[in-house]
Amino acid sequence: MNFDDVKDDTREAELVTFAASPIAELRRSAETIRPLPEKRTARSLVASVRARLDWRQLPGLRPRREDTSSYGSRIVHRVGLFVLLPTLVIGLYLFVFASNQYVAEAQFAVRGNVEPMENIALGQFTNLIQKHNSQDSFIVRDYIGSQTMVAALEKSIGLSKMFSRSEADFWTRFNPDDPIEDLTKYWRKHVEAHIDSISGVIRLSVRAFTPEDALTIAREVVTRAEALINEISKHAQADMVVQAESDAKVAQERLTKAHIALQTFRNQWGVIDPIKTAEGTLTTLTLLRKDKLKAENDLQVLRSSSLDERSRSIQTMVANIAAIDQQMKTLQDELTSAGPAGGPNLTEALVQYEGLLVERTIAEKLEESAHMLLDRARVSASKQHIFLATFVPPVLPTDSLYPERGRTLLVAFFCFLVIWSSSALLLAGIRDQRM
Repeated sequence: MNFDDVKDDTREAELVTFAASPIAELRRSAETIRPLPEKRTARSLVASVRARLDWRQLPGLRPRREDTSSYGSRIVHRVGLFVLLPTLVIGLYLFVFASNQYVAEAQFAVRGNVEPMENIALGQFTNLIQKHNSQDSFIVRDYIGSQTMVAALEKSIGLSKMFSRSEADFWTRFNPDDPIEDLTKYWRKHVEAHIDSISGVIRLSVRAFTPEDALTIAREVVTRAEALINEISKHAQADMVVQAESDAKVAQERLTKAHIALQTFRNQWGVIDPIKTAEGTLTTLTLLRKDKLKAENDLQVLRSSSLDERSRSIQTMVANIAAIDQQMKTLQDELTSAGPAGGPNLTEALVQYEGLLVERTIAEKLEESAHMLLDRARVSASKQHIFLATFVPPVLPTDSLYPERGRTLLVAFFCFLVIWSSSALLLAGIRDQRM
């Protein structure tokens, strides 16, 4: 082998050594950038699926690229996006699109001119006259917010047309094609009736899109509330009169039955007044006792004069005393024992008669009280005991009070700020748990 052959073999070995070194480095660099996939197995597939389904890898929670901007600029950007922008949208609606709403107010109270009914035996009807004014106030308040009121106003003044005028904006305008139930809900948002718990005054507030509509609705509500109170008063008065007439009729029938019972008793016993008959009998017994005592004294005198018992004077006196005893026994039998035919005696008649007299007396008193109550009920029914006193009538509003643009905008800004700050703190806590 010559020198040239040895030199060529040396160059080939150097080329092989030089080529092997770059290939190893290139392979190492490629594995560093993206490792070569190993042979896929079931265990490796499950591990990759778990890694992909990790809850910490949700969108928005993955590690972000490092932001080169300052912390203050990021805060300003987020506040502008999540707080100022929504507030600006609401402010745009309030100051550009939101329509003005006018408020008409009225104040009234339910008053009662109660006339007490005293010194009457049947005083239970006093509750029919004396009405509880606070209860009537709550009745009026609930009636104002009821569907009955809405339906009545819809027929009288066209309530749905007033709430769907062109002056109203797209957000607050009512759709006239909606049913009466939706109109009632809309009504309760625009009409308020508040009762002062101390004074009992009802404060009515009506909101509408024009001053004329607000005034018309407020006047109509007051008028219908007054009509309701008058109707309640008339019903109470009518019920009071009807009940009083019914009781007067019952008392009259009871008195008539008592008189008929007395007439039947007199026809049965044949006496007009057993009490006077008994008094006459007792008077007669008293006189007979006096005559008997006088006759016995005379008989004693005759016997002391040594007259014979067979003498005419003594025999006459003895017969006289016997006749008096017989009369007294007859009268006492009429009072206390059964008569010769075994019928009832005068004592039993007196008991029955006294019971009938008591019944007639009670019936007379009840009839008198019932008629007195009926007269007072009729007089009371001619008066209005409950009425609606409107001391602050509704007037035409000149300035809109709603919507409260400044207050609403401030509240919206505060709410968005609270929501953003709470959400930011929550997300920061979740990221800390990931780390």
